[in-house]
Amino acid sequence: MTIDPLKTTHEEFVMPTYRPGFSLVRGEGTSVWDSDGREYLDFLAGIGVLNVGHCHPHVVSAVQRQAAELMHVSNLYFNVNQPALAKRLSEASLGGKVFFCNSGAEANEAAIKLIRYWGHKQGRHRIISMTNSFHGRTLSALAATGQPQYHKGFDPMPQGFDYADFNDLASVEALISEDTAAVLVEVTQGEGGVVPGDPTFLNGLRKLCDNAGILLCVDEVQTGMGRTGHLFGYQAYDFTPDLITVAKGLGGGFPIGALVAAPHVSDVLQPGTHGSTFGGTPLACAAGLAVLDVIEDEDLCALALSKGAYFQKRLTEIFADVDEFEEVRGSGLMVGLVLNRPAADFVGLLMKHGLIALATAGTVVRFLPPLTTSDDEFERALKIIEK
Repeated sequence: MTIDPLKTTHEEFVMPTYRPGFSLVRGEGTSVWDSDGREYLDFLAGIGVLNVGHCHPHVVSAVQRQAAELMHVSNLYFNVNQPALAKRLSEASLGGKVFFCNSGAEANEAAIKLIRYWGHKQGRHRIISMTNSFHGRTLSALAATGQPQYHKGFDPMPQGFDYADFNDLASVEALISEDTAAVLVEVTQGEGGVVPGDPTFLNGLRKLCDNAGILLCVDEVQTGMGRTGHLFGYQAYDFTPDLITVAKGLGGGFPIGALVAAPHVSDVLQPGTHGSTFGGTPLACAAGLAVLDVIEDEDLCALALSKGAYFQKRLTEIFADVDEFEEVRGSGLMVGLVLNRPAADFVGLLMKHGLIALATAGTVVRFLPPLTTSDDEFERALKIIEK
């Protein structure tokens, strides 16, 4: 691949927080092309961002139209797209109000601030999150992330976070104290290895929080927007949280994040307590509205369930007699292939044969294909994997 000039400029001027492998220059649906014109099936979808695929025509049209009309106004003024998107998110989930920002980490920061502000008068401030969770790279979101390797070198970390074991209700109950304000959880841990939440655990969290008089916040940054077969991952279970955080798939590739609150906590944050210069711009909300259109019009939640079940079944069949294979797990089209050895080498082989995936939690190959991926594209991907 002839990317040396690009690589040289990148290494000279871009901070080395990532190690890009090669240059992607075009995308359409599930396919992307590199600078040499080679096509890849993108079963990572920008790490769960492109749920409606690369450059979906409806999203592109909405963004182009809005960009030519009005891209940005501050939140000191109304813009027609922001309340329209807030209404659709609210009516599809908790029935309360929405705060807009630009990313998943920011959405979780907003949730943490709301929780702290809500608990302040009661003397409550601590938040229980889970080991092997992931909530973002900003300091507070990082402190909520129950993976010590991400904390190294950033001490002292913000205080006020306790870590329970995912899918272990007793470990959560043991940490609840008079200082506890909330529990923060993912319904399926993504960075933690694509680990689905047990229904008894998640439904039990709601009861624990109710009994303790504290809030329950679900991080839907990766599980939201149809990824698990429901618009929001918690909807597969028999409970309703007080708060959810959303980002990634909401903008179809355009940066946007949101905190959605149930009615009883919708007015906790008042003018002066929180804000975002770029949160909820006309352009970002136009993208979000278009993504919701596509998810609804193309019935992508149902497709995520059916295609996810098929993909997981075929992976299990392909690897049944492979010594390095442990299991296939996941929710909808959030799929983890678990090996008993480091997954990075296998991910590298997939890439060489035209299939993009990602190694996570050391031994897990994470697949996050667009929900629009066709049957033929799944078969092509499975042939590469089998080879």
